[in-house]
Amino acid sequence: MDFGFDILAIMIPIIVVVLFVLLFVFGYVSAKPNEAIVITGLGKPRTLIGRSGFMIPFIEKRSYISIEQFSTDVQTTDFVPTLDFINVKADAVVKVKVGVSDELLNAAAQNFLNWKTADISASIQDVLEGNLREIIGQMELRDMVNNRQAFAEKVQSNAAPDLAKMGLEIIAFTVQSFTDDNDVIKNLGIDNIVTIQKDAANARAKAEREQAEVRAREDKAANDARVAADLEIAKKQNELAIEQANLKRQSDVQLAQANAAYGIEEQAQRKEIERATAEANIVKQQKEAEVKAEEVKVREQELSATIRKKAEAEKYARQQAAEADLIERQRKAEAELYETQREAEAQKARAEAAKYAAEQEAAGIEAKGRAEAEAIRLKLEAEAEGLSKKADAMAKFNDAAVTEMVVNVLPEIAKNIAAPLGNVDKITMYGEGNASKMVGDLMTTMDKTTEGLGLNVRDLISATLTGRAMSTGLLAAQETKEAEEDKEK
Repeated sequence: MDFGFDILAIMIPIIVVVLFVLLFVFGYVSAKPNEAIVITGLGKPRTLIGRSGFMIPFIEKRSYISIEQFSTDVQTTDFVPTLDFINVKADAVVKVKVGVSDELLNAAAQNFLNWKTADISASIQDVLEGNLREIIGQMELRDMVNNRQAFAEKVQSNAAPDLAKMGLEIIAFTVQSFTDDNDVIKNLGIDNIVTIQKDAANARAKAEREQAEVRAREDKAANDARVAADLEIAKKQNELAIEQANLKRQSDVQLAQANAAYGIEEQAQRKEIERATAEANIVKQQKEAEVKAEEVKVREQELSATIRKKAEAEKYARQQAAEADLIERQRKAEAELYETQREAEAQKARAEAAKYAAEQEAAGIEAKGRAEAEAIRLKLEAEAEGLSKKADAMAKFNDAAVTEMVVNVLPEIAKNIAAPLGNVDKITMYGEGNASKMVGDLMTTMDKTTEGLGLNVRDLISATLTGRAMSTGLLAAQETKEAEEDKEK
């Protein structure tokens, strides 16, 4: 009896321990962070998310709901008209997960307990598509395309209450694309492309202009620095050149002084020799031309004074012009003075030669003039003698002789007057008296001709005094000519 009680006393604790272990093993529940375990059975359902818990085996039951997000692709099955009546299709991707709040977990437990995410995604397709179609009908195509974020937010806010009723919440709503059956979106894109290209070109031009301005400023700064450096270098080089020039000038002055001293001494000796030679030549020339000695002496003094003044003036001007090379200029002045003196002597000799040549030329001209005058006188005397003899001969002509001479030339005059008629082939006369008229015209022409020559045929024939008058005129002309010749002599 005691033995059985003892066994029972041992077995009961063991059974209790075994039961406790079994309860712990089968009743211990641990939920992952991305899943929710719903314990149902006694009382209100309990939910475990990312933590551990206990349940009563065989009395309570545990179920699983995935709370990780999943993607579902939503697109309209056909074209939907927008607010501006353009048929479009929309394609979007929605990120969805089970809500973790008590309200959403309870709703999800009621709808998707032990469901896979693929099944949940398929079950909400029609709800999301309906909300997508609803928002498409509320917006214009341009707004939808240009502001996809606003479109997505509207769809998300419109679909959120419906999904919340199923215990789901939308994490993200992304629009993938819009398509239409009339290429409206494509045309809008072309317009936007042009606008974007224009804006990009303007931005590029502005950026290039700004870069050019920056480069210009940098180039200007670099150029200013380069100019400043070049200017400083030029200043230093100029100072160096000035110093070198000063040193060279001092050296040249000393060298010139030495050369000038030697040259002056040499020139002085040569000038003394040449002066002595010149004086000897002058004395010789004076002895050769004693008749013109005084005139030559005066001319020589004037020339010497003029040349000396000119040389002194030039020498003074050169001394004032450049003191740095005074010694060189003095040597040059003395050389020029010497050359001038030699030129004066040469001019003096040329003047004497020119004077002698002029005297000889004057003598020749005088002799030539006298000879020509004598020839003219003899010619005039011969002409006067001829005229005198002619006048004597004419005075001896009587009236008959004069008349005979005139009559002898009348046929020749008549011949010349009638010569033009010899060129006429035929003369036709009409009426009476034409022959006598033609003869009268010829006689009138002959009278006009003799009158033009100063001759009156009728007077010559009727008077014989013409010869005497002509002789008297010739004698008077001869006497006048002889009187003029006497006056000239």
